[in-house]
Amino acid sequence: MATITASIQRTLYETHLSTDSQVIVADEPVDIGGQDKGMRPGELLAGSLAACTVMTLRMYADRKGWPLESAVAHVDYTNDPETKRSLFTVRLILNGSLNDEQRARLLEMADRCPVHRTLQNPIDFNTILVEDMRSTRKLSSITEATD
Repeated sequence: MATITASIQRTLYETHLSTDSQVIVADEPVDIGGQDKGMRPGELLAGSLAACTVMTLRMYADRKGWPLESAVAHVDYTNDPETKRSLFTVRLILNGSLNDEQRARLLEMADRCPVHRTLQNPIDFNTILVEDMRSTRKLSSITEATD
């Protein structure tokens, strides 16, 4: 997978996210000091799940030769501050002349996209302070996500 680079300057809270070939902007809403120039980080996370879900459905339907005309995933993301548990609710719309078995199978496949699988498993984080991207000097903080 490509490295994603996030860069922020003095403009509150406009952040440029980039790969080797793409750039998008993340931001916060005006009411908390941002300029609302892009999605919030949590929205980007939910958007990653939504995009991965519909891409997975498209690939699967194409491989099976099924008449999926379009798929739409609406993702709601909530976080309970007391339990620290997150909930992603994915509401799917499948358009096309699909029979009940095909629709049921696509519903199963929606939960198998790579982003979904990543989010449902324990996640480890390794945050390393470096002088620049070529540096190997590690001042790291390792944390593990737990239930």
